[in-house]
Amino acid sequence: MKIHSSVKIHSSSIIDKDVVIGSNSKIWQWVHISKGAKIGSNCIFGQNVFIGNEVLIGNNVKIQNNVSVYDRVILQDDVFCGPSMVFTNVINPRSAYPRKNEFQTTLVKKGATLGANCTIICGVTIGENAFVGAGSVITKDVKDYALYIGNPGRHVGWMSSYGERINLPLKGNDSWLCNKTGNLYKLEDDKLIVNTNN
Repeated sequence: MKIHSSVKIHSSSIIDKDVVIGSNSKIWQWVHISKGAKIGSNCIFGQNVFIGNEVLIGNNVKIQNNVSVYDRVILQDDVFCGPSMVFTNVINPRSAYPRKNEFQTTLVKKGATLGANCTIICGVTIGENAFVGAGSVITKDVKDYALYIGNPGRHVGWMSSYGERINLPLKGNDSWLCNKTGNLYKLEDDKLIVNTNN
């Protein structure tokens, strides 16, 4: 077990052996982190969070109450998981026919937000700084900076890295300047390219 001395863990939480947790992370009530999980620095896990064995979590990840992060889910840096959102890891589960050998990898890229009560079907990639609205069901890959809502989730717009709706169409050639960060967002056909001000 490699848990940095600055990590705060509530007494009600269970941390299995061979877990890695980076500096300044906070683990609140009734959290269970399974053997083999790797967690970065400055993470916050709300109450009743479950982390599976084959889970990789980056830095500055916030997981709100009642979220289970199952095996083969990867959360990159700065990901936000809203309260009671759901990951799956098998496409066609049956209680009578265990399919642990069929777990699929789900990748949530840097800066993405997964809204409260949304569901992420296994095997998809959520793009960098993408935004999944509350209650949405994601069944396919989500582009970088894309805003998805509904069941099934559909692309309805774009979101800045700051978390504001971008006033651009879904397709075309146009640009938008964020007055909070100075970043310039360029729409090229159906992809959003960002020129950062750093």
